[in-house]
Amino acid sequence: MRALLVTLGIVAIVLIVLGLVIKAVKWLLILGLIALVASIVLGVVKGRRALR
Repeated sequence: MRALLVTLGIVAIVLIVLGLVIKAVKWLLILGLIALVASIVLGVVKGRRALR
């Protein structure tokens, strides 16, 4: 599960960097931010479940 979260985080960062490099494509930046937030939320949820 941790590998999936790391992969999601890397994909999110790559999409954000691509979005910043290619300023005309704003959707990449938006999708990257959504993916990053999703990976953080999933990480917190999985982390809390692991602690219980």
